[in-house]
Amino acid sequence: MDSKNQEKGLDRVDLPITGMSCASCAARIEKGLGSVEGVSQATVNLAAEKATVVFHSDQTDLSRLIKKVEDLGYGARIEKVVLPIQGMTCASCVRRVEKALSSAKGVVQAVVNLATEKATVQYLPQEVSIRDLKKVVQEAGYQILEIKAGGSTLREDDLVEKEKLIREAELLKLRRKFIIGAILLIPILILMYGGSLLEKGVGLSMGTNFFVQFLLATPVQFWAGWQFYVGFWKATKHKTSDMNTLIAIGTSAAYLYSLIVTFAPHWIMVKGLEMMVYYDTSAAIIVLILLGRFFEARAKGKTSEAIKKLIGLQPKTARVIRNGGESDIPVSEVAVGDLVMVRPGEKVPVDGIVKEGYSSVDESMVTGESLPIEKKAGDRVIGSTINKTGTFIFEATRVGKDTVLAQIVRLVQEAQGSKPPIARMADVIASYFVPIVIVIAIVTFIIWFLFGPPPALTYAFLNFIAVLIIACPCALGLATPTSIMVGTGRGAENGILIRGAEALETAHQLNTIVLDKTGTLTKGEPSVTDVIESEGFTKQEILMLAASAEKGSEHPLGEAIVNKAKEDNLNLIAPKNFQAIAGHGIEAMIDSREVLLGNLRLMEEKKVRLNGLVGKAEDMSGKGKTPMFLAVNGKAAGLIGVADTLKENSKQAVETLQRMGLEVVMLTGDNERTAKAIASQIGIGRVVAEVLPEKKAEEIKKLQSEGKRVGMVGDGINDAPALAQADVGIAIGTGTDVAMESSDITLIGGDLRGVVTAIALSKATIRNIKQNLFWAFAYNTILIPMAAGALFPFFGILLKPIFAAGAMAFSSVTVVSNALRLRRFKAPMS
Repeated sequence: MDSKNQEKGLDRVDLPITGMSCASCAARIEKGLGSVEGVSQATVNLAAEKATVVFHSDQTDLSRLIKKVEDLGYGARIEKVVLPIQGMTCASCVRRVEKALSSAKGVVQAVVNLATEKATVQYLPQEVSIRDLKKVVQEAGYQILEIKAGGSTLREDDLVEKEKLIREAELLKLRRKFIIGAILLIPILILMYGGSLLEKGVGLSMGTNFFVQFLLATPVQFWAGWQFYVGFWKATKHKTSDMNTLIAIGTSAAYLYSLIVTFAPHWIMVKGLEMMVYYDTSAAIIVLILLGRFFEARAKGKTSEAIKKLIGLQPKTARVIRNGGESDIPVSEVAVGDLVMVRPGEKVPVDGIVKEGYSSVDESMVTGESLPIEKKAGDRVIGSTINKTGTFIFEATRVGKDTVLAQIVRLVQEAQGSKPPIARMADVIASYFVPIVIVIAIVTFIIWFLFGPPPALTYAFLNFIAVLIIACPCALGLATPTSIMVGTGRGAENGILIRGAEALETAHQLNTIVLDKTGTLTKGEPSVTDVIESEGFTKQEILMLAASAEKGSEHPLGEAIVNKAKEDNLNLIAPKNFQAIAGHGIEAMIDSREVLLGNLRLMEEKKVRLNGLVGKAEDMSGKGKTPMFLAVNGKAAGLIGVADTLKENSKQAVETLQRMGLEVVMLTGDNERTAKAIASQIGIGRVVAEVLPEKKAEEIKKLQSEGKRVGMVGDGINDAPALAQADVGIAIGTGTDVAMESSDITLIGGDLRGVVTAIALSKATIRNIKQNLFWAFAYNTILIPMAAGALFPFFGILLKPIFAAGAMAFSSVTVVSNALRLRRFKAPMS
């Protein structure tokens, strides 16, 4: 649940839905859930088979939401777990445990039995874990002995595995039905189109031919096609219609007419109707649609591969150090504060801070950063990343649902469950689609029956079926969610978290990017950029003396000099008679030499002749650097330049953004001279300097008042208001949680090229959605009139129901396959 919903006192839940087959189903569930008292918003994703509901928990609860879904003829995947509880003594205990369990987010129902000392809990496994349930029971004052969840305890990856098994079982079922249906269809087609030859060759009469076709077609109709009747009945029971309605009516019409011809031919002759059966039509339609459903289900499974990969990253065990000894335990049992050892080649089990050791860690699977990152004491490590070289010990700081990986999974799942504004029109059309198609089919039948050429009934009948079968609300329903799922998943693989589909759509409309300087364009910490020596001194000597004088300093500029000396492997000397001169610099004795390090004013007060260093210092200042003079025994020794340096890829990112047609603006609290010096290094033309933290949001408003669509990129707490004000807020993930909460897009790593990737991915995803919507609308707009016979008066062309079934079956596959092309997305390079 996002911060905005929290402010409004709303809860959010993702319900896994079963039984949906087309956009009409999604629209019906969305409408039904939206009508429940207390529900603020309901969004259904057909591709993800999930309903995202935002509701007032004091007005409704999960059980009512699930009941509504079931009343509509669908199901919600919930798990059941039996918790053996110790310590209950009376009915009050029962009520307390029930209340505690029911209060946990994701719990649908909790029933406690005092006699058996067990609690039976129905819950949504993606919202609440067994560990969470155990925790709330313990907090209520009781203990859980062991846990059995339908046979086994479910972790997040267990849930994914279970969903995978469900999908595989469904695919196997569709495959089996298709193969058996196709085997039965082949002789039907032979009997239908080779009947005259068989009649002459083996003496097979027409009546026998029809009866054999009936025997072959009936299993196809009522076994292979039974799922369509089940869906049709559920829809009818709730006074609505969906894709199953069209298929059931169309195939049943063909089958029933054929049945009458087979068993009551005299009645057909009396009525003057054609002695023709259409078993081939009904059977072929069902077989082709099953084939389409099989390919569609297989393709849909691939749209969630990014989430599966992310969840699959988590290791199953961790090596913790407790009571002076090492032991391997399930990662779910690692607690905050535990010391965890990681050896070369092993995965980091949870998030934490390195306490001992040194190594390099591959974080590419989380941040998208291709090169391993060096880790030493004090550095942060992320769970699920891979340790490459050394062994280290770290303290666990975030476990379970609080880890970076868990948050990434949650954000991606929430984004995949959301809908962009572009999808709303498709949703509106889908809700009216099936009834309109049925009306068109009936009108088509009447027109052909009254005005068509002989045999009028045959033409009317076949065109009626063709219209019903060719219409495809599935393509409309899948057009947007499949692209969103693949797009957001691809973003996560590149270290980009998109909080919702609306942000994804807005990002492609941006024309201005505002970059905060410190921590976004720059590294956010000063470092030595220049060392200039005077006659008689070397650069290494200057750096050694300055670093020795600053040894132990907590001032950022002093730390930068000491760090540079350490990088160069210089041996530092402990200072004596150290004295800090406020606002000027420092004074110390280093190896019997008097050392002064500070600004120009310090040198002037100490009457040090600078011998041309002043001009060089001014040049440094003009480039946004801080010059520090060094004097030894009253003589100018050299000049050290310190600055918050640009990140390695900042210039490349800015150039690429500009090439994409975006105006890049730098926003900073620095003075204008320093700001422009930094901006000139990376080619930024517009600089807004000397901006107080609380005024950053106002500067974003000013840009928006110029008619610009603004994206703001920042990393600090003081950036949060500006991130919220911008059309799209993009937070650098190396920054603070506050900034990440206020943003629409989060870059897990600190690489500014992620902004380029995020915008390019947004453009690619929205382009993909538009392609899908165009295909869905064009398909139905063109082929429904064609199926109705609109081309017959001009070209004599009619669309046979079998071809209509083939077109319909593969229209959804086309949409999903097009969305899967986003998996090949690559960020534009400079």
